[in-house]
Amino acid sequence: MSAALPADFLRRPLAHRGLHDRKAGVIENSRAAIRAGLAAGYGIEIDLQLSADGAAMVFHDAALGRLTAETGRVRERRAAELGAIALKGGGETIPTFAEVLEIVAGRAPLLVEIKDQDGAMGPDTGTLERAAARDLAGYAGPVAVMSFNPHAVAAFAEAAPGIPRGLTTEAWRPSLSHPVARARRAELRAIPDYDRVGACFISHEAADLARPRVAELRAAGAAVLCWTIRSEAAERKARRVAQNITFEGYRAAIPAA
Repeated sequence: MSAALPADFLRRPLAHRGLHDRKAGVIENSRAAIRAGLAAGYGIEIDLQLSADGAAMVFHDAALGRLTAETGRVRERRAAELGAIALKGGGETIPTFAEVLEIVAGRAPLLVEIKDQDGAMGPDTGTLERAAARDLAGYAGPVAVMSFNPHAVAAFAEAAPGIPRGLTTEAWRPSLSHPVARARRAELRAIPDYDRVGACFISHEAADLARPRVAELRAAGAAVLCWTIRSEAAERKARRVAQNITFEGYRAAIPAA
């Protein structure tokens, strides 16, 4: 198992992709969203994608089109090129992971999701995980890394064995349009890789928190986070099972220390 999840990850709600607000010009995973989350006292959750020259970039989607005026995949552009691409509606550009680490600077728990680079939750992983580990070398703040792809978590464990790691998990509902094969989704649904990758937590889909496997893992000592909460009512329901939340669209209350 990796190092235990720092206690602050179970206290401070985690702002999903930073404390973003598109109407106010604060775009998800932007420097402004991260600074806003820090100013409000929250933990921060971000996503990593890989550039063509092997840099970890803070961006959720594999493709550029939803959040920028550009097209194509993130991994087809070099880091310097990505760093010059404007985010729609926010007046900022795509940040590197190294930049975000400098902004956070250990002031809040930072939950980092490594996005699947294989395309099918398979074993074609390693480059982004090693890039993230390089950026994290010497970082002194509370940080944890997770991925939907267990192979990515295992690759990160090889690169940075001392950093807490976990699995992002979900119901993996049947879907004819889902890019991950039905058989692979059925495997992942049972969260079979928790022990194999040395995880110390899961971040599970909020709508699926009643799954018996979630209770089984928590009883065995796993920390249970959840995603993505969008109201106080949903938060109250999720906290019957989860020890903390990843949230957006409202201001989650921060418990007293």
